[in-house]
Parts: sequence; structure tokens; C-alpha cells
Amino acid sequence: MPSAIIVHGGAGAIPPELRDVHQVGCKEATLIGWRILQAGGAALDAVEAAVRSLEDNPYYNAGTGAGPTADGKIELDAGIMDGYRLDVGAVADVERIKNPISLARKVLESPHVLLVGRGAEQFAQEQGIPLCRVEDLLTGPRYERWLAEHSQRVKHNPGVSPWETETPEKHGTVGAAALDQLGRLAAATSTGGILNKYPGRVGDTPLVGCGFYADENAAISCTGHGEDFIRLLIAKRAADFVARGESARRAAEAAIAVLGAKAEGSGGLIVVDRIGNVGFAWNSQTMAYAYMTGGMEEPITGV
Repeated sequence: MPSAIIVHGGAGAIPPELRDVHQVGCKEATLIGWRILQAGGAALDAVEAAVRSLEDNPYYNAGTGAGPTADGKIELDAGIMDGYRLDVGAVADVERIKNPISLARKVLESPHVLLVGRGAEQFAQEQGIPLCRVEDLLTGPRYERWLAEHSQRVKHNPGVSPWETETPEKHGTVGAAALDQLGRLAAATSTGGILNKYPGRVGDTPLVGCGFYADENAAISCTGHGEDFIRLLIAKRAADFVARGESARRAAEAAIAVLGAKAEGSGGLIVVDRIGNVGFAWNSQTMAYAYMTGGMEEPITGV
């Protein structure tokens, strides 16, 4: 069975001067996952490792470098799914977890499916995952922009709620989807949420079938305006398109077509199907991605 992996660094408006940086990060994450697959490792391990790499990179809106909420806090979400066993693990609204995707993996291995807030952090400590300092995550270009916008808002619009104002980048998420040598599919997604989001708001990222999904037919990771991905179950729709005979590329395009036809939000997604084809599509300005399949010498990247 041929192996395949594809990752994304989030849909939105990536500034031209940062597009190369975003592609390099996606390439590095792809190679990390690819090496696991080539060594005979599981797709679940590959997507977790790839997403951890993106969470550690402050240029992406996940883990380190995530965008603060309107009140300056960090609220992280993540989800991971094993398509072979249909096991799912997810966390939402965690503040002091450096790699929420690995906490989601621990949830997958437990009797639970979704843990949130303080309960998720308590579970992390029980599983031997240390809590980090919030200050360790508040870094990178999003935090710098939040500081600048917060200062200007306090000065010029003290009575305006920050979630009522527009920002150049409305959303951002990272994710991976993979097929291993045994034909097992897996998907993983992680996010810091919308910059300046309303405290406690949770989007599609930790919700199975919305921001991520994997079964015997396909693995999908989504990025975009979470509310619309939730309403339309975009990840599950993409898997269903593959189940009906569409290729990974066509399934991705069809799912984004549904998003465009039935909602006003924007975003994108990546897909790996059961025979190792990869697909991607988006209707936002950009979406950083990279992928690698059998016979390729190095990943292909783009935005």
C-alpha cells in the first residue's frame, strides 16, 4: 500500500513576505510525518508528529504563536482521529498545553472523546503532560499584532468590543492527513482560534466531522470559518464524496463548493484517500500546504 501525507498551515490571508516561511514550515512537518510512514509507522503517529511540528512553529496559529482572545488569553483546540478504528480524541479551550494535539491523542487512547478547559488540563497532568506557562505561547507575529491592535483600540475606540472589529486574518489552523503502509488513514487538526475571538468561543477544529475526520475511505483536516464548517459538517462531507467514488482532489473541491454555495464563510481543507491520492482546495485568499506521496523525492509546497 502506498503511503501519503499532506499538511496545511491554515487558510486566511498570509502576508506575501511570510508565504515562503509558511511553506517551509509545512514542508518540514510533511517530512517529519513522511519519515514515520517510510519506517512502517502508523498514520496516527505521522499526523500527530506533523501537527506537533506546526504547533511548535510560532508562525502558525496553533500552540506556540497562537492568536490571543479578545481579553488576551490563550484558548487552544485540537482533534485527532484514527480512521481504522474510528477512535477520536479532542480537547478545547486549553490554556497551558504546549502541544494540544498530543493531549488530544491521549484523550483518543482513553474512554473519553472530548475534554475541555480545566478538566482537559487536569487530564494532561494525570497523563504526564506538563503544563507550560501561558507566556511561553504568547509569542510570534499574531501576538505582536494583538498587542499593537489592543493598544490602538484602547486609545481610539475604548468602547468597542474587539470581536466586533475586522482583522486581516480572520482564522488560521494547522492540520495533517495521512495513509500508512497498512492502509490505515488518520487526520489531525489544531488551532489557536480566531484572533481576538470572543472568550470561550470554540470553532470546528475539535469537533469530529466538522474540522477533522477519518474513516476507511479518507482522512480530512479543515481550516476556515469554524461556524460554517460546523453547520455543514465539511470534513464528513468530504469523506462521503470519496466513499461515492470521487478522488481526493475532487472530494476537496466538492466540499469547498458546498461551503461556498451554502455559507458566506471561507476556508479550505486537505484530503488523503484510501489509495494514497492527496487533494486540497480553498476559497480563502491563501492556504499554505505541503504533501508527499510514493515516488516523490521531496514534498511539493504551495500557498
